[in-house]
Amino acid sequence: MKRVIIIQARMTSTRLPGKVLMDLAGRPMLAQQLRRLAGCKQIDEIVVATTTNATDDSVVAAARQAGVRWFRGDERDVLGRYVGAARDANADMVIRVTADCPLIDAGEADRVVEALVAQRDRCDYASNIVRRTLPRGLDTEGMYADTLERLGRVGQSPPAREHVTYFILNERPDLFIIGSVTDMEDNSDLRWTVDFPEDLEMVRRLYEELGIGERTVGYREILTYVRANPAVAAINASVRHRSSA
Repeated sequence: MKRVIIIQARMTSTRLPGKVLMDLAGRPMLAQQLRRLAGCKQIDEIVVATTTNATDDSVVAAARQAGVRWFRGDERDVLGRYVGAARDANADMVIRVTADCPLIDAGEADRVVEALVAQRDRCDYASNIVRRTLPRGLDTEGMYADTLERLGRVGQSPPAREHVTYFILNERPDLFIIGSVTDMEDNSDLRWTVDFPEDLEMVRRLYEELGIGERTVGYREILTYVRANPAVAAINASVRHRSSA
């Protein structure tokens, strides 16, 4: 069974354009995230799913530099892009992440894969966002290729095409067997994704102070540091309301 991470990335983010290639500890943010995902033990391949826009030629160049496969599809039809990327990679299982999570943890991503495999006969989809206990920015979703193909056929609303798993989680959850991966403690108050300048400032500070760009720093070590230094989390705490609009 071929397990493939598909990471969606584009330069035309509405909130922070070009964020996926902004500098983070001397490398593009996408490159840092790909480096962290390379530590996944349950994954066979990583694919960057970007758009056919000329503005995303630089995303393809970054994927090539990192030595990973890429796939290009429609900017607005992200679900269709995922279906195409999965077919191109001959994936049997697809793990979805987004390119604005430079603190994503390989071990936590592996946990989602393990949960899906363990429930193979009774689970279509598993993720750590059904009941969020991890910081926002460690988001990982897993599904079998036939589940993704099914989504491609039945998910036809604009939100379903744009947000890939929206149909499962928001429109017709009754049609799918959904697995939830949670942690022993709730740290969902923390925001580790990058949507706004304040988010990038916070992540850059963590990379600098913990040396994340030069070594593998796992979720638990980052969490311990953030809890011991609340001023770090305060850097982007004010964007929480704005980001939910």
